[in-house]
Amino acid sequence: MIKAFIHTLRHEAQDTLGIELRLPDGGNLPAFTAGAHIDLHLPGGLIRSYSLLNDCRERHRYVLGVLRESKSRGGSRAVHEQFRIGMSIELNEPRNNFPLHEEASHSVLVAGGIGVTPILSMARRLKALGASFELVYCARSKKAAAFTDDIAELGIPVHWHFDDAAGGPPDLNALLNARPGNGPSSTHYYACGPAPMLDAFLAACTSLGYPNKHIERFAAAEPVEQVGSQQGFTVELRRSGRTFSVSPGQSILDVLLDAGISASFSCQDGFCGSCETRVLEGTPEHRDSVLTEAERADNKSMMICVSGCQGERLVLDL
Repeated sequence: MIKAFIHTLRHEAQDTLGIELRLPDGGNLPAFTAGAHIDLHLPGGLIRSYSLLNDCRERHRYVLGVLRESKSRGGSRAVHEQFRIGMSIELNEPRNNFPLHEEASHSVLVAGGIGVTPILSMARRLKALGASFELVYCARSKKAAAFTDDIAELGIPVHWHFDDAAGGPPDLNALLNARPGNGPSSTHYYACGPAPMLDAFLAACTSLGYPNKHIERFAAAEPVEQVGSQQGFTVELRRSGRTFSVSPGQSILDVLLDAGISASFSCQDGFCGSCETRVLEGTPEHRDSVLTEAERADNKSMMICVSGCQGERLVLDL
């Protein structure tokens, strides 16, 4: 656990707050890579994941952008209403479920609203590398678009789309088809933003034959109708040497927390990746929105907040 403090709070756009975190002694924070996020331990016991938007070469600070959600479950509301400069905050080390492929011949970055945060860190990294890339930034309106000054300072190719000025949401099929790149096989496409935009992005990449597509979600792709498995199973923790029974419809995470086992978690809906755990034996029943189809087929890890077991027993690296 890292104990930091809030160094700076800044209004970035309508309902969007910029937050800079530093260590009390002014030392270096753990290194991170473009696309990474951290878990903040918020007042009231909430844990929420937020993407890092600053240059990954910076070690003296972490910078986040938090949108106040109209349907907040308490996280963004706590940030906007309770955060104060100088306030102490605990956080976990950075993790990256949305890595940048730095070797790509060209990269297309697509940001939707507050989804610009990991995209901006990627843009900074690609700029530092002298790589070929461009940015598509979509928002409901110009006043709702955060970090536009930061983007302008980079001096990079940007296509701006504001729904109110354009008369509706972007046509991602047309936008992606118009990007020059160097051919679909050597160009990588990234998107972060609201679920409808990400669904449209994936559909556009598929229809255009772009295989190298990457997304990060801020919410589950679909509501998780059932947690765990329909049948009960046992879960063995190899390092702890303990075994537990998991009832039908119960999550592994809840069983472990009830038993006093320390486990990382945040969203509890299978989309943030905080609870990803290595699988040593058994076959998971995946219900998350993080792992790719190839990663699911490998069955080397699982999200224990929502996923279950296809058999009678799982062995986890815990």
